[in-house]
Amino acid sequence: MGCFNMTTNAGGMPYLSTSNVTISTTSVDLALGWNRRGLPPVGYFTVRIADAIPADTTTTLPVTVTFNGVTRNLTLFDGTQVTAAEILNGTGALLIFNDRFNNLLQLMSRTTV
Repeated sequence: MGCFNMTTNAGGMPYLSTSNVTISTTSVDLALGWNRRGLPPVGYFTVRIADAIPADTTTTLPVTVTFNGVTRNLTLFDGTQVTAAEILNGTGALLIFNDRFNNLLQLMSRTTV
């Protein structure tokens, strides 16, 4: 087997802002709206949480991300689901790694200590 190089984000890193944050009894969903271009199938992107998640949100709720009508679970390095506790610190930017081929949407930046 030979090895090969895969380039991520050759054209720059997408920066998306939440268009809506929905808190339900089952999840906290970060909606990123619709974008004709979509995201590269493999690479990093930045999400700006424009509206703070309310402090009284249940911290154990899993976080999902919806982009172009597709909702996916946001996970940590070990594959566990990101919960509201990780992103309850107001507004700001999150760095996320996307690998659509392996169904991976991983939070790269931690917001809590």
